[in-house]
Amino acid sequence: MRHQDGSAGDADYGRIGHSYSAYRQPDPRIAAMIAEALGPARTVLNVGAGAGSYEPLDREVTPVEPSASMRAQRPAHLAPAIDATAEHLPFADDAFDAAMASFTIHQWADLEAGLREVRRVTRGPVVILTCDPNEVEAFWLSDYAPKVLTTEARRYPSFDRVADGLGTPVERIAVPIPFDCRDGFNEAYYGRPERLLEPAARLSCSAWSFITPDEADAAVAHLASDLKSGIWDAKYAPLRHQPTYRGSLYLLVSSGKID
Repeated sequence: MRHQDGSAGDADYGRIGHSYSAYRQPDPRIAAMIAEALGPARTVLNVGAGAGSYEPLDREVTPVEPSASMRAQRPAHLAPAIDATAEHLPFADDAFDAAMASFTIHQWADLEAGLREVRRVTRGPVVILTCDPNEVEAFWLSDYAPKVLTTEARRYPSFDRVADGLGTPVERIAVPIPFDCRDGFNEAYYGRPERLLEPAARLSCSAWSFITPDEADAAVAHLASDLKSGIWDAKYAPLRHQPTYRGSLYLLVSSGKID
């Protein structure tokens, strides 16, 4: 399925993605972990590249992004993205030293086909930034918008499924989320709950688009009320002073093809 702007997953970025690049900036600490996992690769395929978050600037990156809205938000210093989907990559076998995919595999219409394609065109490591569906609902947002996190947990594939799709062993690396994380996914606001009162911040987390406006309004009103009354802080105040948060965010790293 492709939406009107070309988005290929279950979220319509032509509708929700217009302010995405303002809220989903790459966090340098997460970027450093991705760069380390890519190893010495010089040519890198970025699948589901979006507005370009986490693309390393010191390598030759080929971005693939089906959404016209997201392609239009890519900054001028990054390579233009190719209009294609993970399931149909227009490249030869072993064309790239490495591949990366950040916050995208849960959007692919056919995960297994996409992973096979990524593995086909990549001779070295495949680095995937994603969330563990078994850990998503442990976040405090479940108190206010449980359907958002239930949706997230349902959309993210299991790590075993990712490994099976790639056909190679996968290393699982927990990614600590910094308090001042620049990348505005839901858990990035673990100690800054007020940010989730901003409509554009919520729309930059695609799972919010799967609940109704009335459900979103009720969740926001509940959170705003608990922040004003002090109920949120009575439960979670230590998070405001916690330098990092261990949430559901992980790197999955497949080291390379097995001969």
